[in-house]
Amino acid sequence: MYELSLGGWIMAGLCGIVVGMAKCGIPGLGSLAVPLLAGVLPARTATGALLPLLVAGDAVGALRFKRSCNGKLLLRLLPISILGILLGYWLLGFPWMDDRVIRYATAGIILVLFLLNQWKSALPLLVSKAQESQAGLWGMALFFGLLAGVTTTLANAAGPVALIYLLAMGLPKEEFIATNAWFFLVLNWIKVPLMVKRNMITRESLLLNLKLLPALLLGTLLGLLLSKRLSNQAFRRSVEILTALAALLLFLPPGTLTKLMRCLLGT
Repeated sequence: MYELSLGGWIMAGLCGIVVGMAKCGIPGLGSLAVPLLAGVLPARTATGALLPLLVAGDAVGALRFKRSCNGKLLLRLLPISILGILLGYWLLGFPWMDDRVIRYATAGIILVLFLLNQWKSALPLLVSKAQESQAGLWGMALFFGLLAGVTTTLANAAGPVALIYLLAMGLPKEEFIATNAWFFLVLNWIKVPLMVKRNMITRESLLLNLKLLPALLLGTLLGLLLSKRLSNQAFRRSVEILTALAALLLFLPPGTLTKLMRCLLGT
């Protein structure tokens, strides 16, 4: 299963680079990692094989930007997201909860939130009004936290959900990157024993992760270099564009991005 062709290794390497860049500078890129690895491994296997790579990338990003993390926001969102992880783990046991169901549902919600964010700053306005009361704050956290927890467990697809929430909160660049990295570092570590129990993380998948570690480190360097060159406005715009792209990709039939990448690589 892990004896990949040359084209497969190129795509897996690109996945490692993308994860590194996403965790250390360009968060919106992270959503592209899922279809890249799913293009060379079965979907369920790819979900488990990607998780340790995400954990490693989260650790680098969290350590690099540790002083910029928004602790209050993190503490509000994490407990509810952990409940979402448990809910997602429970849903994994249902045969109807397949890749298509979660892909379409997640994509639809992300696009609605994205459009609200673009239309006269409607989503930030809702967040601003929610911040006027404790009930509003926890209501926003409940919605986004549960959605992030469920989608990260089922398909490692919570990136766009968290990004939309952080965009709406109006965080500056480094605070945005740090809070996103710490959020997913905690969530992904919690998922590890669950994925091991489901036999989605194995010794073979961990060996694959070790082979992709150099690509991940290269991606972290590229992400840091690019993020330094981006203003806060350019950073936000790049995240918005990549988040919308990720949502649109979720509507495409499985393997579409893989076929495109293989055509470009000539494999």
